Amino acid sequence: MLQELLAIRSVREPGTADMPFGKGVHDAFLYMLDRAKQDGFDIENIDNYGGHIEFGGYHLDEDGEIIGTNEEVLGILGHLDVVPEGNDWDFPPYGAEIFDGKIYGRGAIDNKGPVVASYFAMKVLKEAGFIPEKKVRLILGLDEETGWKGMDKYLQKAKKPSIGFTPDAQFPVIHGEKGILVFELAKKINKATAKGLELRSFKGGSAANMVADHARVVVRSDQANTYDQIKDEAARYRTEHQRKVNVKGVGKSLEIATQGISAHGARPESGLNAISVMMDFLGKLSFANDDVNEFIAFYNEHIGFELDGASMGCALSDEASGNLIFNIGMMEMGDEAGIITVNIRYPVTMDEDAVYDAIMPVVNRYNLGVVKLSNQSPIYIPKDAPMVNTLMDIYRNHTGDSESEAIVIGGGTYARAAENLVAFGALFPGQADVCHQKNECIEIDKMVLMCKIYADAIYELSKPENDY
Repeated sequence: MLQELLAIRSVREPGTADMPFGKGVHDAFLYMLDRAKQDGFDIENIDNYGGHIEFGGYHLDEDGEIIGTNEEVLGILGHLDVVPEGNDWDFPPYGAEIFDGKIYGRGAIDNKGPVVASYFAMKVLKEAGFIPEKKVRLILGLDEETGWKGMDKYLQKAKKPSIGFTPDAQFPVIHGEKGILVFELAKKINKATAKGLELRSFKGGSAANMVADHARVVVRSDQANTYDQIKDEAARYRTEHQRKVNVKGVGKSLEIATQGISAHGARPESGLNAISVMMDFLGKLSFANDDVNEFIAFYNEHIGFELDGASMGCALSDEASGNLIFNIGMMEMGDEAGIITVNIRYPVTMDEDAVYDAIMPVVNRYNLGVVKLSNQSPIYIPKDAPMVNTLMDIYRNHTGDSESEAIVIGGGTYARAAENLVAFGALFPGQADVCHQKNECIEIDKMVLMCKIYADAIYELSKPENDY
């Protein structure tokens, strides 16, 4: 089932009235609903913006006989959309190939594999004759990676879960998530008053919540020896820094391409930002346009390869969740403007204003504009909350891991969609994090284990006597 689901390229694309997030996402959604209907579950499609797979929701007497219905919802919130596949895979990103006990494909761990594990957790309970008193719903999100419009639409028409979890982060339990802030830093580029090296275009990255793994710049010069000098500089840079910078002629222009390592924007330390590599290299060159030189200098002095925002003035932290995380997801520059898309994860005890207030001295010094795109406020549930304790016990019983503790993460999950939700799995402690990276995969034995954990969680959280 997971192989068939992974074969569907469910990257969000321009939508239509019937397929608001594009055909690939829509096909993945219909695949899950059709499979659930064949397996005897109740299904709900909310205008193709999202839906759920459901069973249970009955009051039982002492003998286990149904005596009424119950509208309380235990939600398991997952998503079927994936980030773009990126480059340099060793396996076809939508081939769903099995090698060495792993299934490879974009979305294998984020989040199709855990969704399928949750589905089978429900399926085995249902087939075993278990009748949960709460409605157990596997809620299918369709644009988690790009804006949550689908979940917002779904929750406008469907009852919000009163308790639940999302299998879209890490084990053992995520009891807090940092705030997520996305904004653009923009600089107006005036026309150059002198002749010389021109920056015709700059484009890097694929999504705000990814570490950019590629960047491409096109430059132009009428001076014969300039291109040779850039090629020589690129050779020196490759040798000195061991980073991938390639240069080639394109007509009368020169193309410069850098390659990084993709990673999730919440864990940029796992990757290498190709935009930062490009800006570092461009800092070795001199452009005819002073605005271009100033923008490059700003980036290298105040962003560079830092991941905590220190040089931007926003290295915020707190005891509950640690340091702010600073990631550059995308960048564009042309004749008129340079635009940097910034993705920040800020501490749980703070708000977006604390971040904006912190960066404004630097922003004003360079006469930059700030375009606010989105903010997701932090969530935080104490470690000793009953639901957190129950899920911790389940995790420990199945894994024997008595050392790991509930944690706070920088990632953003559907746990923010309603009250009393937490992220629960699916990455186990010590596993390599391949979310948003090339060769994304899921270990088959770990998928079976998470299915057992989720079945136990559904069983415990749906008990009427457990008040969370």
